[in-house]
Amino acid sequence: MRAPAAAVALLLGLFGSARDAGAEHVDLATISGTINPASADYLVNAVATAERDGAQALVIELDTPGGLLASTKDVIQAILPARVPVVVYVAPSGAWAGSAGTFITLAAHVAAMAPGTSIGAAHPVGIGGPPGLPAPGGGDGKEEKGGSGARDIAAEKAENFTAAFIESIASERKRNVDWAVKAVRESVAIPEKKALELGVIDLVAVDRADLLRQLEGREIVIAGEKHVLAVTGAEVRPLQMKLVSRLLDVLANPDIAVLLILGGLLGLYVEITTPGVILPGALGAASLILGFFSLQILPFSWLGLVLFLAGIACIVAEAFVTSYGLLFAVGAVCFLLGGSQLFQRPDVSDLDVSWRTLVSALVGILLFGAIVTIAVGRSLVRPAEAGVGELVGHRARATTALTPEGTVFVRGEYWSATSSAPVEVGAEVEIVAVEGLRLRVRPRGK
Repeated sequence: MRAPAAAVALLLGLFGSARDAGAEHVDLATISGTINPASADYLVNAVATAERDGAQALVIELDTPGGLLASTKDVIQAILPARVPVVVYVAPSGAWAGSAGTFITLAAHVAAMAPGTSIGAAHPVGIGGPPGLPAPGGGDGKEEKGGSGARDIAAEKAENFTAAFIESIASERKRNVDWAVKAVRESVAIPEKKALELGVIDLVAVDRADLLRQLEGREIVIAGEKHVLAVTGAEVRPLQMKLVSRLLDVLANPDIAVLLILGGLLGLYVEITTPGVILPGALGAASLILGFFSLQILPFSWLGLVLFLAGIACIVAEAFVTSYGLLFAVGAVCFLLGGSQLFQRPDVSDLDVSWRTLVSALVGILLFGAIVTIAVGRSLVRPAEAGVGELVGHRARATTALTPEGTVFVRGEYWSATSSAPVEVGAEVEIVAVEGLRLRVRPRGK
């Protein structure tokens, strides 16, 4: 009887698992950081997973300052034709859907925000600035002269493209097109209440449970057909990002990329100045490799990179060249300017290195240089601890009678010595001077 009972239990367990797999549920994807190839791949796979496992909806909890335009486009192309309801929820309180996050939020079937959140400022980084001046950043570098000054054609192309892109998304989802265009052209940003009032989003939810309650019974259009959301009591299933994707997500942060490059250069510097330590050199090489790997993920400006590295070179040269601080000043300016321009490519990205990171790194370099300078200064005023000159003042023991010449033993070595007064065998003497290979000594206490 036990065998049939066990078989029945096994079958029930198998069928129960099948029911669980197909049970009503909502898939949950979480983005907290930039929109880059890793996070985009995660979201695209999340949409595919929700479609494949029959989820009632896919909820994307979003908190992002922006990201790469190419990665944003990949996410939009996955969300717009999705055959599963996609809900973008800007949360938790204090989060924001900045720049690329604005595009993703507008593309959702249902756009929601938590209290204390904001959305907008989708103007590509680097193409703003004083009227009549070319914008910094990437592009093809072509400019035209106009009545008001220089025009940056690459910047205008980037702005026009992103404006048209967000206009098409807002129009497709029947959202406020005029505001969407202003978010790109004028960097407009608004809080959640204003976004709801202007028709930028569909609802404001206090938390995830409140969001699901408000989603229940809401009618949306998927692939041209009306669909009514039924999420009450549905299980929420978090979707995890793969380990490799998580690593790439970290490396795709401009601040992390800069810190890795600086850490790598510092490690190599320590290894070069103190050969044989090995660990700083190994860590520095690994950091530098990861830093340059970040540059392969993120689109960067060669001009910014050259200025950045030139700034570091000038700061290091200050330690070897007497310039009275001029090299350090030039290096600091190049370092800050190059770092701020390093990822300013408005045609492909809205990412940037924060000034807080750059200034903190510069202060760290300054402190490191000060510590090295102080250590070197102390070594210069400290008495010599190597060579024959440091024997002066030390004690020695006479191994033969000094009358006045003989032999003394000091620090494991036998030296010929001349004494100013007779010295018996075994008596202690004090070294007065080193004259070639002979010591001049005197009896202790005289």
